[in-house]
Amino acid sequence: MTAIIDRPGARHRVVVVGAGFGGLNAARGLRRADAEVVVVDRVNHHLFQPLLYQVATAILPPGNIAPPLREVLGEDCRVVLGEATDVDAGNRVVDVVQADGAIRKVGYDSLVVAVGSTDSYFGNDGWRQWAPPMKTLDDAVNLRGRILRAFERAALASDEATRRREMTFAIVGAGPTGVELAGQIAAMKRRTLRGQYPELNLDEVRVVLLDALDTVLPPYTESLRDHTERKLRELGVDVRLGKKVEEVDDHGIVYAPTNGGPTERLDAATVVWAAGVRAAPLTGKLAASAGVETDKKGRLVVQEDCTVPGHPEVFVIGDTANHSDLPGVAETALQQGKYVAKAIRARLTGDKITPFRYLDLGTMATISANDAVGDVRGLRLRGLIGKAAWAVVHLAFLVGWRNRAAVLAGWAWTVATGRRTQRVILEPVSA
Repeated sequence: MTAIIDRPGARHRVVVVGAGFGGLNAARGLRRADAEVVVVDRVNHHLFQPLLYQVATAILPPGNIAPPLREVLGEDCRVVLGEATDVDAGNRVVDVVQADGAIRKVGYDSLVVAVGSTDSYFGNDGWRQWAPPMKTLDDAVNLRGRILRAFERAALASDEATRRREMTFAIVGAGPTGVELAGQIAAMKRRTLRGQYPELNLDEVRVVLLDALDTVLPPYTESLRDHTERKLRELGVDVRLGKKVEEVDDHGIVYAPTNGGPTERLDAATVVWAAGVRAAPLTGKLAASAGVETDKKGRLVVQEDCTVPGHPEVFVIGDTANHSDLPGVAETALQQGKYVAKAIRARLTGDKITPFRYLDLGTMATISANDAVGDVRGLRLRGLIGKAAWAVVHLAFLVGWRNRAAVLAGWAWTVATGRRTQRVILEPVSA
């Protein structure tokens, strides 16, 4: 492959790898700083991941939660479309495989690594083909197609077993993503699809939510966990807790009780993996190059100012970092991104850098169109109040007023009518 050497010029160069919540806020925080800012990402958009499940369940179009990077960052940053595959911490170089296939060796004076996480199958990566994750926009669009095709295949099925399998949706992992997906698929069968499949009895649709733990939403308080599980069951979700997946294949999953017992099989045409995450591969490359340790999730253990031990010019934030065991949520990455921008500015001007301090603003998860739970600084929210707070918070953190208005309009239409305007299957039927 062609290698392109891209060294810093006279100005201090900050390379930001990853344009999620952490990377985007770091880059935006350096606007009009006396520095050259280069943002590297595999895709050309910033993804608002908390609403990814709404793309997968046909509520929102992809563009409403994924504004283009060049539009968001403007002229203050240079965007390089490509995947960062390695870091040479000693020579201060990042290897980037560009969209045209060339390798660009991007030199830096300061580096911000915010590449996030990838899904963990706990050593069973072969399950991915049957139980894909939902981490990217492509994942969500593909899942939307799988859900909609399952109903179409069920309508054509000539035998009961096939029809039952096509109308069974299994979600592995009862964290926020699993809970939100389960609630939305259940809502689709209850409202959206009623009257549109005369060949089917939609009461036979099964949404099964499994987790090896004995509770949904493990980080939440007991009262909110109990409320969430009860409401999911009222929606018709089959919640199976304390169940560990033993096998996944093209017909469904095999699971067993975590405390021991015989295995059971669940035939399901659609299986979604939402059970665990690990740090992205670049984190391990950086750790090896810098000679530092990672935790059991592969995250790089950083210092109080988010820098790598022995390399004060390298900042690691978000799901890529272990900073005092902070939670791997969007708010952590967002606050760290803003902090890093201030820290780099302080270095450029010779000012003092204070340690990073995380402000816990709480956690939220939605269950249905009129119900959500939230723990906001000790205030327990649920029901309509929880849903209103959830909506306000998510709209506030979306990037761009056009996106906010479009998402709000999409929500209002779905709540009022039960209809979902994004029920598009992009792949044509094979000839």
